[in-house]
Amino acid sequence: MKLESYWLDLPLPTPFLAQGPVTGRVDVAVVGGGFTGLSAAQALAKRGASVTLVDAGQIGGGASGRNGGQVNTGVAHDFAALYAQLGPERARTCYRAFASAVDTVERLIREEGIDCDYLANGKLKLASKPHHFAHIEQTAELIRREVDPNIEIISRDRIRSEVQSDQFYGGLLQKHGGQMHMRKFAVGLARAAAGHGAQIYENAGVASIQKEGDGYRLVTARGEVQAKQVLIATGPSRQGPFGWYRRRLAPVGSFIIVTEPLPAEQLAAMLPNRRAYTTSRIMHNYFRVTPDSRLLWGGRARFTASERPSDAKSGRILRTGMIRHFPALAETRIDYCWGGLVDITADRLPRAGQHDGLYFSMGYSGHGTQMSTHMGQVMADVMGGDDRGNPWRESEWSAIPGHTGKPWFLPLVGAYYSVKDIFY
Repeated sequence: MKLESYWLDLPLPTPFLAQGPVTGRVDVAVVGGGFTGLSAAQALAKRGASVTLVDAGQIGGGASGRNGGQVNTGVAHDFAALYAQLGPERARTCYRAFASAVDTVERLIREEGIDCDYLANGKLKLASKPHHFAHIEQTAELIRREVDPNIEIISRDRIRSEVQSDQFYGGLLQKHGGQMHMRKFAVGLARAAAGHGAQIYENAGVASIQKEGDGYRLVTARGEVQAKQVLIATGPSRQGPFGWYRRRLAPVGSFIIVTEPLPAEQLAAMLPNRRAYTTSRIMHNYFRVTPDSRLLWGGRARFTASERPSDAKSGRILRTGMIRHFPALAETRIDYCWGGLVDITADRLPRAGQHDGLYFSMGYSGHGTQMSTHMGQVMADVMGGDDRGNPWRESEWSAIPGHTGKPWFLPLVGAYYSVKDIFY
């Protein structure tokens, strides 16, 4: 079993990456080579701006290359709860922002010719308990009335036609959404950005950002660059001079296992429609079939950072859960097990805007594949002077109380949610 991301284990040529030192003067410096940064670099360079993107490691090597590969409509909340909390107008805005984000991913794949095994089969939220299904039905009525008529309730007597497991009591099918190969999408997006003129540097972690004249000077591990504008797109990175952002994000570990390739007939019986799936528990699971016929099974198995010993322990927890839902996989080999950090905000809604003259977008709270890509495009508009498309522009962002950058509170939060999940 490899303790590394299944997506990142795919070797792809990247001759478009910049060689030599980071240097020069540019219109925009982008810090972070995940989907937010790559998408912003593509949009800015396509408009004629000179762009340098720097990443501390490998492009798409952080959260963008360590998730489940789902591109879903729908916020990180129960929509009914969000509706009650924020009110009708704000809740609709949040939901529609995620729907627009799916459109953005599909548009970029189409316009830039990105081959990333995109499959638009929607997302099925599965009720793990009978009363969860009752709540899903009520929420579906609200979603259908307020924001999205293109949904479908799958009743308990039909659910096995979708998922061959006795652990579910119905579900909600959101048809607008899909899934893709993370590494292929990241490389395709980077290639597109470079094709429009962006300079992309790996292994160029930022040590400092200093105001200088009418712009900024960035000192990186590979040299220095001067830029008129800077976009911080680091997500939950624990490297660099980004303490202000770290105090506002809880970097929660999310963990994934991937099986050996499974027989086509077995997958056709288990998951005939090959959707993106998620369960309704608080400590929920998400799963899907990979392009090469493996089962990917993920979740917040433990509230801890991602490190190799922790990943292996989390993998054992995930495997137990997978077998409980699909007993036929009891003897199936696990080929990959890894973890990544989810940049969760206190209210689980993204943040994007400007702080101390620097632009930023992050805090996607586990729904970042589509929203990060979308916000890269949006931030290109914002940096050009038009913030009307930024759905998070009016959101305040206070530091998490007691959080100095190291998430000491995560084990306590995990224990709380684990107990709450028993009774939920």
